[in-house]
Amino acid sequence: MPAAMTPGSDTSRMASVAFIRSRRKSATAFARILGCIVAFCAAGADSAAPASTLKLAECRLEGSAASVRCGWMTLPENREAPQGAQVRIHVAVIPSLRATPEPDPLVILTGGPGQAASDFYGTLGGAFGRIRRNRDIVLIDQRGTGKSNRLDCDFDVETDFASVDPQQLALLQERARTCLKAMAGDPRFYTTSAAVRDLDDIRAALGYPAVNIYGVSYGTRVAQHYVRRYPSRVRSVILDGAVPVDLALGPDAAPQAQRALDALFDRCAADAGCNTAFPQARAQFDALRAQLQREPRRTQLPDPIDAQPVDTGFGDVELGAAVRMLTYSDETAAVLPLLIHEAQTLQQPQGLVAQYLMIKHSTDTQIAYGMHFAVVCSEDAPRWAQEKTSEAALAASYMGASFMAGMKAICDVWPHGFVDKDFNAPLASAAPALILSGANDPVTPPDYGVRALSSFKQGRHLVLAGQGHGQIATGCMPRIVAQFIESADAAKLDASCLDAVTPAPFMLSRTATAP
Repeated sequence: MPAAMTPGSDTSRMASVAFIRSRRKSATAFARILGCIVAFCAAGADSAAPASTLKLAECRLEGSAASVRCGWMTLPENREAPQGAQVRIHVAVIPSLRATPEPDPLVILTGGPGQAASDFYGTLGGAFGRIRRNRDIVLIDQRGTGKSNRLDCDFDVETDFASVDPQQLALLQERARTCLKAMAGDPRFYTTSAAVRDLDDIRAALGYPAVNIYGVSYGTRVAQHYVRRYPSRVRSVILDGAVPVDLALGPDAAPQAQRALDALFDRCAADAGCNTAFPQARAQFDALRAQLQREPRRTQLPDPIDAQPVDTGFGDVELGAAVRMLTYSDETAAVLPLLIHEAQTLQQPQGLVAQYLMIKHSTDTQIAYGMHFAVVCSEDAPRWAQEKTSEAALAASYMGASFMAGMKAICDVWPHGFVDKDFNAPLASAAPALILSGANDPVTPPDYGVRALSSFKQGRHLVLAGQGHGQIATGCMPRIVAQFIESADAAKLDASCLDAVTPAPFMLSRTATAP
């Protein structure tokens, strides 16, 4: 997600080491800033693939040295008007290392909504190396993302969603309308039910009788909807950071983020080294946030992306964005008490500001916000009222109520697409399922995984101690997942190696962790 930081800057170097290491485990974050969900128009479970060819040729995948073959499949934008506008879906296949691979590949579905599978694999592809020994890996840039007619908007998600003032929200709505007028696609046709039909058409065109699916974050919703629509096509499914099919993400985002931060402060207080170095970490954060609410700072530093001097504002909204993203990974969370101490006690906020700038760059680069709102406003917004999140819980969180105010303002003017009638109905699947959760995930906590597990008759839920969002690259998990895909039997997995997984030690200075 973030790029390397400025050489020669101690603060930047310290932050960069922690953040770059975390890329192996949490590049999905992305979705990060919004972390939402899924769905779309009615689909026949066994509809025939349209008359569209899919030819693959050798290509390069940024961030990966693997041999790759890429191609495009042209499909109707609106399935009900097959002769109308078309959308080209980008497909990449990483061939198995075996001359005769297993017939069922692994399909990777990524998060956001709005992240492209090709971007995700470029960062975390190494975690799938064992699987590639025996199976092809298939990457589909979901319609509206990456190279598949990316739908984008020029939103600054942090500052544009930072107010509950009616005038500011009206301006946000006007920006949304302007974006819609310039968009190179009709967002009503870029949601999950359309995407799962694309996936099955591409599966058929590639000649695979069935697939194994790995979904992370929002991708778990896509995976579950594909299981619902095409049960005979799924050999096994892995849900990493699962979103239950009946949950509308959004209203619970701020309380979940606060829960994760509180758990981090509790862990610091219980850790001798962290508690000695930062005995008032929670109070320091509260004081810093209050100070930035009263008077945002301006900070000068080398841009962590291109090393050019940058003068940037940093208020409580930017602080919240940095903190939320840093809690996505145990490694980046481990640097938070130090960064808070530097910003508040030492009045040196450069480390936190550098993290914010990297997060903003990564989010703007990886997330297609037009597609994001196509999904959220169609599948989640109509169900927000059913999620009973109290005003008190929002007010008690560091994200506050402004996040949902901005989301609601956008969705009030954004066109809503069609949603399968059974999209949120209980799912009962016979597909073998492995569900992965981080005990300190700020977006999809373990109780979401418990709820998702109830949909699978042959399922198993693994919770990793002290971990954040996305477990595919944590500890021995690549081996566990590869074994599961080979056997398609979660019950027989020996997952005892995961007992050795512990959260990263706290950074007590710019150069040293706790012993």
